[in-house]
Amino acid sequence: MKNYKFKVFVINPGSTSTKLALFEDRKKVLQTTVKHDAEVLNSFPTCNDQLDYRMGFIREFVSNNNLDLSDVDAFVGRGGVCYPVPSGTFEVNEQLLYDIRHNVGHTIHPSILGVQLAYEMQQQYGGRLFMVDPICVDEYTEVARITGVKELRRRAESHALNLRGTAMKHCKIHGMDYHQARLVVAHIDGGITIAAHDHGKQVDCNQGAGGEGPFTATRTGSLPLMEVLDYFKTHTVTEMRRLCTGTGGFVSHFGTSDADEVYQMVKNGDKEAAIVWEALGYNIVKYIGSMATVLKGDVDGILITGRYTRFTELIEYIRDYVGWIAPVFVYENEVEQEAMCAGALRVLNGKEEPKIYTGKDMV
Repeated sequence: MKNYKFKVFVINPGSTSTKLALFEDRKKVLQTTVKHDAEVLNSFPTCNDQLDYRMGFIREFVSNNNLDLSDVDAFVGRGGVCYPVPSGTFEVNEQLLYDIRHNVGHTIHPSILGVQLAYEMQQQYGGRLFMVDPICVDEYTEVARITGVKELRRRAESHALNLRGTAMKHCKIHGMDYHQARLVVAHIDGGITIAAHDHGKQVDCNQGAGGEGPFTATRTGSLPLMEVLDYFKTHTVTEMRRLCTGTGGFVSHFGTSDADEVYQMVKNGDKEAAIVWEALGYNIVKYIGSMATVLKGDVDGILITGRYTRFTELIEYIRDYVGWIAPVFVYENEVEQEAMCAGALRVLNGKEEPKIYTGKDMV
């Protein structure tokens, strides 16, 4: 007799990894993180072209662990690149699957694969299919969307899953009501997004996959526009797009997306690596400060999450720069897999009705 109500399998493709986890209710019974070399990923013309490559690792994980997934109640894929949506759990329908496959959000990000990979598994094993808090969760104020070019508007592209999950986890630990809290949450990993959370909504964030914000392992981050225009003279549009979210950041400077390798260069006395590493922290604190101003400086806490929290000197650098704004809390482990599972369970347990994706007019 099983000692759980529901079994949930989650698939979370990121910019440098694919994370898998099997849950029995909220208990994580099995997990793995497959790291991908940037050079290998960059050999694929588009993120969609990585589908079979990443699917191979999932099948290998299932085979190596002798898993029978025929009794899985729900498969959950990290979502993105559809039209903007409010936060919550969506039951995947044909329209959502179509829009993701065709990247109607015009975003270069591996989250395009999450729902598609989960769909492949669900087609083989059965169960329900969900998407929880995709990267295009949009709860921005209208003023946050305006740019200096009438035809260009800022779009929501963030690690909403981990940002919201960490915010809610923090509030639960500290006896706070997430819907009353004002928090700055920074996800620092292969991708970096830093968001302002105001009374239960993510009201602003840097457009990470769109090239805004700190540079990362593979992304350029924000660049001086006039310099970019000059750079354009000797580079194609395709090269520029890949630079923004594939061959920029650490890859541009050092030819690797492995942060541990770059950090070891710093420890070995490499002066160029040291200044680039410090610049990473410097960029992070600038955007934490900008999100604090969105909340008018009335910040209950600054939350740092993501795998780069393992670099203690980086965390202390951040704390030194922004600790005067509000207390800094570090959550070493991302909660993306847990948040995906929790979103599915709320529906499976009947606590929430799943949201239905309709396309363009949801926000």
